[in-house]
Amino acid sequence: MPGTPRKKATIAGPRGKKAVKTSGAELDRMQAVICQSLDEDKAEDIVAIDLAGRASFADRMVIATGLADRQISAMAVHLNEKLVEAGFKKVRTEGTTGTDWVLIDAGDIIVHLFKPDSRTLYGLEKMWSPDLDEPADE
Repeated sequence: MPGTPRKKATIAGPRGKKAVKTSGAELDRMQAVICQSLDEDKAEDIVAIDLAGRASFADRMVIATGLADRQISAMAVHLNEKLVEAGFKKVRTEGTTGTDWVLIDAGDIIVHLFKPDSRTLYGLEKMWSPDLDEPADE
């Protein structure tokens, strides 16, 4: 299988039950709901990354910054409510208890909400940049 070691590991993914993939139009609609909700809650530096073909856990990732724990928690709660209202039912949230990083798993889109220092520390944009997807040496 061609690709980097990271690609091979993420493409292999977990074993077990088969996931049902969301259509492109539904992904676009879900991403629009996510980005609009974050924008309304004054999130900063909202970035969407296409992971299709590069990760088995999601097709897209959205990353945004909040300035305080309370703002990040509120963004997560509002986002969850808006996704459910839009018909996206299986939304799971981790880290809303006052940490620097909240993860929202909406199925085919993963949302990361960070405080500025944590966002810089983890560097997810850099980690998932297409620039890192160079073919592995054979």
